[in-house]
Amino acid sequence: VQLQASGGGLVQAGGSLRLSCVASGSIFSINDMGWYRQAPGKQREYVANINRGGSTNYADSVKGRFTISRDNAKNTVYLQMNSLKPEDTAVYYCNAWNIGNLYWGQGTLVTVSS
Repeated sequence: VQLQASGGGLVQAGGSLRLSCVASGSIFSINDMGWYRQAPGKQREYVANINRGGSTNYADSVKGRFTISRDNAKNTVYLQMNSLKPEDTAVYYCNAWNIGNLYWGQGTLVTVSS
């Protein structure tokens, strides 16, 4: 299974970005999909996840600003990021559980300028 993330870029504080992550390869049935991020000099941290039925969870730091969604037919997960802050600057990684195995994408860089 391969995960390809896209949609990162440079945005001013208060702006929005939408990340996408497409899963491909030997996919049987992807259950949970999610996003993590890693800021410079910090550990990777959880952002949000969504299960196949559409139930979602968010880190407190992004709750109310970010929205995770998915298209099961396209094996794609999205992260709509609004009201972005400089502290949201990080490389964003998507992941997915498929038949008990966890897969990671390559990451997409989000930079929020003040």
